[in-house]
Amino acid sequence: MTTARHYGMDWLRIGAFALLIFYHIGMYFVPWDWHVKIAEPIDWVAIPMLATNGWRLALLFLVSGYASAALFAKLGGSGTFARSRSARLLVPLLFGVAVFIPPQPWIDLAGQHGYRQGFLHFWLHDYFGFQFIDGIALPTWQHLWFVVYLWVYTMLAALLLAVVPEGVRARIADAAARWLNGWGLLVWPLAAWLIIYALFPDHDETHALFDDGPSHLHYLVAFAAGWLLRVRPSLFDAVARWWKVAAVLAVVAFVPVAWVEWTWPGDTIAPDCVFPPYHIARLVQGWAAIVALVGIADHYWNRDHPWRATLAEAVFPFYIIHQTIIVVVGWYLLHAGVDALPSFLILFAATVSGCWLFYAIGRSIGWLRPLIGLQRG
Repeated sequence: MTTARHYGMDWLRIGAFALLIFYHIGMYFVPWDWHVKIAEPIDWVAIPMLATNGWRLALLFLVSGYASAALFAKLGGSGTFARSRSARLLVPLLFGVAVFIPPQPWIDLAGQHGYRQGFLHFWLHDYFGFQFIDGIALPTWQHLWFVVYLWVYTMLAALLLAVVPEGVRARIADAAARWLNGWGLLVWPLAAWLIIYALFPDHDETHALFDDGPSHLHYLVAFAAGWLLRVRPSLFDAVARWWKVAAVLAVVAFVPVAWVEWTWPGDTIAPDCVFPPYHIARLVQGWAAIVALVGIADHYWNRDHPWRATLAEAVFPFYIIHQTIIVVVGWYLLHAGVDALPSFLILFAATVSGCWLFYAIGRSIGWLRPLIGLQRG
């Protein structure tokens, strides 16, 4: 491992979270189920949304694995690493679940399940009831499931680092780096994803932690790959050789995915024979896109900028608050009957400005900083 900071991976992390915000704005317009929808969903919006579906979440876990390995190297011990990660992840998670998440299930229940009580009554009397209302678990972590999963993966990493001797870890990392060197970088992680799909073809991602085993395996492949990139940076040489091939492969693999969505849009049910090749194409496109994006970040973005540190710090607070802003603003847009284009512009402006305001206020108040995922000033 080198101690040099890879600015390209910082920019990739920033870009991955920015894309997530755009994606959740798009959820207001597509026909897929979500907390709040425009009155007349737009079928074609699903095409660009699907272009990111196969890799956007796995990319978040990959860059998180990379950042976690860098933090472990800085802290120098598995116990210290586990305590640091728990403080940075669990504290804002619990605060977010209690304070920032509740408007989302209330809007879900009020808009789609006939819940008649106001938000304040819901928050004070029903939300913390540890119950199900019309199938919705309360309280809930909603989009903060990513924080839950990331904490579990980092605790698993801390445990392995504590029980596996350093020499054994080094040999395992060396062997994995040899396997991933050259074309192995494209083949073996993708092969792992395909095997997981073959073993669990009917699994639907739940984000509920305990019943989401295949999803954990899927994301752990990406998390481990990110960790390995940090501890064996020579793998960036393999990325440099193959990222252009991966980019072409990602575009080609997306063609059948887009064709399926175009042919059977919205709620139209496709024939059963379509689903296996559709999911395989998504997996191929997903891993190839990740390799391509890491290559782009390594080749073009590995340089500092005055805004990098601020943006890198801001992404976690942005992530915590962004979906609640989108859902609440979308709720009022729906009831006001606002058309699609002005709705998009309003959602974008409200989300960006709201996230910046949330971050600016939070970073300026010492006791609030750890509650929104920032280090104490």
